Amino acid sequence: MGMVSRRPPRRRGDRLALPLVQGAEGIAMCTRVVWPDAAGSVLVGRNMDYHRDLDTNLWKLPRGIRRDDGVTGQLSWQARYGSVVATAFDMISVDGINEVGLAGHVLWLSESVYGAVDESRPALSQAVWLQYFLDNFETVAESVSWMESTAVQVVQLADPASGEAPAIHLALDDAHGDSAVIEYIDGAVEIHHGPEYRVLTNSPKYDEQLALLEQIDAWGGDKPLPGTTAAPDRFARAAYYVDRLPPPVTQLEAIASMLSVIRNAAQPFRIPDPGKPDASQTIWQVVADLTTKRYVFESTTRPNIVWVDLEDFDFSAGSPELVLDLGSKLAVEGGIAGNVSARFEEGRSLRFLTLADVTEHAAGVERS
Repeated sequence: MGMVSRRPPRRRGDRLALPLVQGAEGIAMCTRVVWPDAAGSVLVGRNMDYHRDLDTNLWKLPRGIRRDDGVTGQLSWQARYGSVVATAFDMISVDGINEVGLAGHVLWLSESVYGAVDESRPALSQAVWLQYFLDNFETVAESVSWMESTAVQVVQLADPASGEAPAIHLALDDAHGDSAVIEYIDGAVEIHHGPEYRVLTNSPKYDEQLALLEQIDAWGGDKPLPGTTAAPDRFARAAYYVDRLPPPVTQLEAIASMLSVIRNAAQPFRIPDPGKPDASQTIWQVVADLTTKRYVFESTTRPNIVWVDLEDFDFSAGSPELVLDLGSKLAVEGGIAGNVSARFEEGRSLRFLTLADVTEHAAGVERS
């Protein structure tokens, strides 16, 4: 399936006034790549590149949790599927996989423009955009169908602490090897849907990124494989190397192979280039096996690789939310490693950032 562009109609209806930072400079760069034939599994790897620590934790979220859109509350749902997600500041899901093998990944795209909020259309805040799909769908095709049929709009929210308003696009992939890239450009949603859309980085927008790839000699162009940390160069290297991975014999070999690809697209610790605040270091990496439902996490500031097997969790409705506090547990000395499914703890719930939180913060009311 090709790209779908849905431009919202102009109406004279009410618009929500959003306290956010419009046109915020890009400060995060990331890479995501899918390997659909890895020892009988579909693997996806991603780098999270950001200019500061995101206080990321891993959460196990059961079925049956009630959530709403985080904007007006007009769109609400009860989670059909449980999931394991990586969060930013425990306010937004930025990466994750659900129990039936649908995964999603939030990446930066400076060109994102979501448009004026139209209260007559369903909306999702950026904080729950990914989580909505993990809660409700089994496949990429189901997710794309819902996007096309609802004309849902994504609402940009400023981080109350920093004032940064994320400009993001979303990648989805599933255990069948299907893939989608969803972007909002000039207020219109653009969806690239099909198993061929296996790699995603950042700017420029996706159709332009694909055109740049054709300039590389491996795709019929006349330019050598590039080596910088710019998003088009990382895109080219990830696409090049994932296509040249040898067939793995075991799952561990497959995971190691995927790590080798995303490490090649990672960015080193450094002072940002002059005039380029969007060039950001890699702070963590994930490899997800969408077939066996294994989720592997590696921090670049702590030496231990950890993973969870979703089959180890009870996702039934009414089971507790669990969290693995990566800040305290992934220490240089005495830290955890390997399968950490049993190390998750209960005691608090994941609360997604809402428009009300942003509005209250602007008025001097602290988020509870």
